[in-house]
Amino acid sequence: MFPLNDTGMVSGLVCGVLFGWVLESSGFGSPCKLTAQFSLRDWSVLKVMFTAIVVTATGLYLLRLAGVLAADAVFVPTALLVAAAIGGVLVGAGFAVGGYCPGTSVVGLFSGRIDALVFLVGLLLGTFVFAGLYGPAIEALMAAGEVQSGDTFADAFGIPDLVIIGIMVLALVGVFYAGSWFERRARGPVTAEQAVAGAGAETN
Repeated sequence: MFPLNDTGMVSGLVCGVLFGWVLESSGFGSPCKLTAQFSLRDWSVLKVMFTAIVVTATGLYLLRLAGVLAADAVFVPTALLVAAAIGGVLVGAGFAVGGYCPGTSVVGLFSGRIDALVFLVGLLLGTFVFAGLYGPAIEALMAAGEVQSGDTFADAFGIPDLVIIGIMVLALVGVFYAGSWFERRARGPVTAEQAVAGAGAETN
């Protein structure tokens, strides 16, 4: 029943495999990279993710401007600030302790890392526990932080998309500047070779 005749499924699998290969080759499948980010010694993760966000936002804006992409073609989840804040703290704590995010844990598992398997099992168990406990109490907590005026900055505050993108670009420049400054103080980031080998002590 596996829909290999589904073009979207096949392209998703191909992109996923390529993405995993790039993550592992660049050292992002190693916990050394993520833990070094939290200790402010290696800003590679934040630089890459923030760049991807800005490039995607700019690309979507240009596609809408050109009439290629409809404004309502991209799903925007409901802005639940309280739930996002609590979830962010919990997920961030998991990142800091385990050294993996959900995606890099899969990459680490296929690279033969046992700690990635432990992290992934914990992630799945946590998901099932949350699903089992989901009920009126959690729904009320989530609704407490729901933004009524809109789910994007443009909808909620009336800020034009171009202004928001400009702010994001300036923030990205700031991240690169600050990150490079911290990395120089720490004698350079963890290299891809060090991360793949599991050796991050060289930058201490």
